Amino acid sequence: MTIVPRRVLGGAKFVPPSDTVNVALVGAGGQGRVNLQGLFQQPDVRVVAVADPAESFSLEDYYYKGQGGRTAVKAQIERQYAPKAPGYRCAAYEDFRDLLEKEKSIDAVLCATPDHLHAYVSVLAMRAGKHVYCEKPLTHNVWEARLVSRVAKETGVATQMGNIGHSSEGMRQTCEWIWAGAIGAVREVHAWVGATRWNRTLLGVPTDTPPVPAGLNWDLWLGPREPRPYHPAYAPVKWRDFWAFGGGAIGDFVCHDLDAACWALDLRDPLWIEAHPGSQMDAEISPHSEMVYWQFGARGSRPAVRVTWYDGGLRPALPEGWPGDTPLPGRGSLFVGDKGVLLSSFADRPRLIPDEKDDAYQPPPKTLPRSKGHHRDWIDACKGGPAASSHFEYSARLTEMLLLGILSLRTRRRIDWDAASLKARNLPAADSIIKESYRKGWEPA
Repeated sequence: MTIVPRRVLGGAKFVPPSDTVNVALVGAGGQGRVNLQGLFQQPDVRVVAVADPAESFSLEDYYYKGQGGRTAVKAQIERQYAPKAPGYRCAAYEDFRDLLEKEKSIDAVLCATPDHLHAYVSVLAMRAGKHVYCEKPLTHNVWEARLVSRVAKETGVATQMGNIGHSSEGMRQTCEWIWAGAIGAVREVHAWVGATRWNRTLLGVPTDTPPVPAGLNWDLWLGPREPRPYHPAYAPVKWRDFWAFGGGAIGDFVCHDLDAACWALDLRDPLWIEAHPGSQMDAEISPHSEMVYWQFGARGSRPAVRVTWYDGGLRPALPEGWPGDTPLPGRGSLFVGDKGVLLSSFADRPRLIPDEKDDAYQPPPKTLPRSKGHHRDWIDACKGGPAASSHFEYSARLTEMLLLGILSLRTRRRIDWDAASLKARNLPAADSIIKESYRKGWEPA
């Protein structure tokens, strides 16, 4: 009897529908563990390997709780599969590059590292022929967003960004209602979250140098960034505050809370962007709050639209017709059209303002395919099914939008954007943020 490898039967890229998709987890922190729960629900998925520069660390001080790191998460994975596969073993690696080289059975990679490694991990995995799911935001700078989108197209692998609300029913309803003219032509969007930064009092970089925790390869954690001393102000979780590694609250939430606007209004290539910090910030650390404006020109039959972002406790004014005794929800987005206002709250059913209009509204027919689940759609795409709806071509555009907001915030200048040449027309100094420098050997390419 001849044993034919399943890759021969299923093609070079896609897994046969009857086969199990072998996934490697890169980044075993809080969000990596959240994604594991999504993968564990898929009966045709096995997480076969995990990579993280830390052996183990506590997440008890954060909303994730529990333990992160490759040792703790390896044990979690083995416990998950043991009832049906006694003795199941998951491989664990300090360096994900070793994982990619040695684990030949891997079909797909789920990247849940800090933001500054998203592009490097995703590009390396895609060029190795692996399907990729990457946490949001897709990349750390605008040049990387263009690169990751291009490599995804060149390699043809199945991709999905981790903005999980994109797969919700409410997101699809928001798009369909707007497309059906529920509020007429949309000319303004306002989106907000209450989030602020983790390091409440720090400005600049920490000046003390506590020892590196046992089991953490700090140089590997830094990856493409220049060496700096370890500090708990960076890891775990708090790295989001620092421009070197994350993008503050705007970097954390725009891919969720402006996703509906990007999709429903086909937002791309803003004419200009202007950001204003609501508190102290500097060249190293994000502010506690901010407001960001994007001006988009007319798009086909759609008129020009202004998009405004608020975080850290800042919120838009209450729209006309809003119930006077009810505050705005803690997060959401308001679409202001010629014929009314629509409230979209991340993944919930949209709501027309005022309430009488919402009560009388007859929703239009469903025109968008419904999701089977954010991770499920990606796994189906890995098996040759339809592309997941937050594939890298779309999510790179959404990510580029938020990164342009960060560009204006960091430079403290309005950006007149030339999308074709990837340039701020009025600010050549922005080039070093549009495409950051990389340590030798860590350039995504």
